[in-house]
Amino acid sequence: MLTTTAFDRHVEQLFDILNRLAAALRQAGVEYQVIGGVAAFIHVSERDPRLARMTRDVDLAIDRDCLQALAEAVRPFGFEYRHAAGVDMLVDTAQPKARSAVHLVFGSVPDCSPPVRSAEGLSVASVADLVRMKLTSFRENDRVHVRDMDSVGLITAEIEGQLSDLFRQRLVQVRATE
Repeated sequence: MLTTTAFDRHVEQLFDILNRLAAALRQAGVEYQVIGGVAAFIHVSERDPRLARMTRDVDLAIDRDCLQALAEAVRPFGFEYRHAAGVDMLVDTAQPKARSAVHLVFGSVPDCSPPVRSAEGLSVASVADLVRMKLTSFRENDRVHVRDMDSVGLITAEIEGQLSDLFRQRLVQVRATE
């Protein structure tokens, strides 16, 4: 009989990382937004936790000018900044593997809305911004995240109306594969 699933452990590990990072960045006054699959997970889980699908890593959007402050702020919280293979990341020193790292994205949220606060107090990209990011990348996992957000009613007519023609066409494609 399973009492704790691998999924539950993974979610706990990711939220431990997020909470440590949020504490470090809040203390240093560094603004950030959780983006990517974890942001989709947070938005969907607040509507219907049973439909939330986890990703394997954490992505943060930050201002490149804050990189040095971020690198210094996270060190006491068990993270080390690294730049490897063209990727900026924070590696958890307890588990120093690139695949478990926090990926840093600079300037990826053009014309973004103010972030929203999750129930846990995390600064998360708005649904509208996240939908645009996911429809920009449009990889399979991005389409899945869009489908998940749509399935719980997060993609409203207002958000849809703000999309470019290309993004509305992509949203139609995603909805056709439900």
